Amino acid sequence: MKFILTALFLFVLSVQIILGQRSIDAVTKLLGHSDQDTSKVLLLIELAANYQFSNSDTALALTEQAIQLARRIKFVKGELRAMSRQGEVRHLRGELPVALESELAAIQLSQKYNYPDVEAESLTFLATIYLDLAEYRQALNYLFKAKKIYDNINVKFLSDDAQQIGPYSLSSIGYAYEKLDLLDSAMYFYKLVLSNPLNNEDQRADILGKIGIVKSRQLHYQEALSKFREVINVTEISNDFLNRCIALQQIAMIFKEQHNIDSAIHYASLAFKSGKKSTYKTAVLDASSLLATLYKTQGNLDSAFYYQQTASATKDSLFGLDKFHKLQLLTLSEQQRVQQLKEQQALSKTRAQMVGLLSSVVVFLLIAFIFWRSTRQQKKANLILNEKNLQIEKQSESLKKTLDELKSTQAQLIQSEKMASLGELTAGIAHEIQNPLNFVNNFSEVNTELVEELQAARSKLRAERDEALEDGIINDIKQNLEKINHHGKRAGAIVKGMLQHSRTSSGQKELTDINALCDEYLRLAYHGLRAKDKTFNPEIKTDFDNNVRKISIVPQDIGRVILNLINNAFYAVKERSRQHIRGYEPAIVVATKKIKDKIEISVKDNGNGIPKNIVDKIFQPFFTTKPTGQGTGLGLSLAYDIVKAHGGEIRLENQEGEGCAFIIHLTA
Repeated sequence: MKFILTALFLFVLSVQIILGQRSIDAVTKLLGHSDQDTSKVLLLIELAANYQFSNSDTALALTEQAIQLARRIKFVKGELRAMSRQGEVRHLRGELPVALESELAAIQLSQKYNYPDVEAESLTFLATIYLDLAEYRQALNYLFKAKKIYDNINVKFLSDDAQQIGPYSLSSIGYAYEKLDLLDSAMYFYKLVLSNPLNNEDQRADILGKIGIVKSRQLHYQEALSKFREVINVTEISNDFLNRCIALQQIAMIFKEQHNIDSAIHYASLAFKSGKKSTYKTAVLDASSLLATLYKTQGNLDSAFYYQQTASATKDSLFGLDKFHKLQLLTLSEQQRVQQLKEQQALSKTRAQMVGLLSSVVVFLLIAFIFWRSTRQQKKANLILNEKNLQIEKQSESLKKTLDELKSTQAQLIQSEKMASLGELTAGIAHEIQNPLNFVNNFSEVNTELVEELQAARSKLRAERDEALEDGIINDIKQNLEKINHHGKRAGAIVKGMLQHSRTSSGQKELTDINALCDEYLRLAYHGLRAKDKTFNPEIKTDFDNNVRKISIVPQDIGRVILNLINNAFYAVKERSRQHIRGYEPAIVVATKKIKDKIEISVKDNGNGIPKNIVDKIFQPFFTTKPTGQGTGLGLSLAYDIVKAHGGEIRLENQEGEGCAFIIHLTA
């Protein structure tokens, strides 16, 4: 039966049924009417994969039909694969927030139901979204997770389109390395893909084009042109408009470098036409931007203006909120600067108070010594001694008052350190809260349209009304409201976490998931780092032990410790990267481990390490290796006290010149 269905599917592809709803109806008719046939779901997904670059509306309709059918027959794996493919189609259409939500949902459910191949596929599609956002390190993190899964499964038992994802993830790793200027690493993964038998011409065109780009960047133009022309020959047969567009555009860029503007415009125009035929908006953006530049160089301002308008419209449809995000980041940076200035002033005031206190103590001791000698030498000075004793009592009261003020100042200083870390978290929180707010806004707009559609439907005469349609709209509104409620609660939880971090700890212990706590503060610290310096992309690795159970801790306090250690690690690798050491790639690793009755949390970096002559001082209050104004010297001291208060211990493993690791042990 499966063989017959597959043959029918190939027949549908070969005759190229008219695009749109008729193609879906035709496929459904050919595949039969048995809702129990899981092969039908898989074939719908494969057909959607073939249409995703040429007709995204058809591809979306096919994935939606696959999802609904899979749900009716309770085919969970098929439903998840259809969700993942639908997310990729929406990504190609430029609908990044919805695509991101689809892939994240598919990943979570595939982990829940233990479908590693679906998880790997969704991880790969999720990574391609981050590649479009220029978050190459984050994309590599997801891609290597997908590669690890593919290394441990037998791809022979996967469907045809699922088998393509493994090589595609490897080529995407190479693409990320190429964007990070690591061309040798990029070529390694491209050759790794070529060493395996390719299953279709689209994949061959993709990898040949990427190799051509590397050759072009290495100024080997003849080799690059040979690869790009081979891509064009392959795509003329397969009608792969996306890879043809990329190859034509790269040829145009080579002619532009060689100052052959007429040839460059010719190939850029062909690239623009191919890009318009594909559903990938980024290809249209790149081609129209190149044509605008070329026509401007040639002096043809009318054509330059036309293509510049096209590029601007396409860019707005993809990244319309970019300026708003940049404004947010600038605002956050200014807030951090003001906060740092206040911290410096508070620190100077505290130091002045401490100097005054020490001076008072010295004076007190000197007076006490003088009066002690006076009692032995002069009995006649009893009256004077009594007067001095009264003065000493007054000074003792003053000293007690000063000590109380010192304790209050210390508490304020601890809270200032917390607010400093809150400033570091602000950018991360802004990034975290933007996603649920976007979802709330999107679903609210959709509900407005649905309500208008429902009102229009109910304004008709009763005989003309379609009650099934109205019920469907009401169900859609209800589902959207549930999503709005979900994402609203998610945003509220983020704000609640920020408020808990900013207020003074109550000292109440709670059962807390250590892995989730580490992951939360790692993400917020990373987004805070990116807010201050978007060009710095350290490699971030996590190794969380699933055997780690919830333990009783004060989450705000332990979270502050983890945040401080991660921020210190980021600072260390950034300082070393400024030395421009050849081959150096900044990286940190956050890990947890269950060791008998202990929980181990470690934060490791490959920075410069800590000099041996100051290792013994790092947990002392006010000791810091950072330049003046960049650190209070209280972070590690407070971390040490918090861990000790939890009955645990914190230690340092240091290798000067190679990096260091801070390791925390807590009672499970």
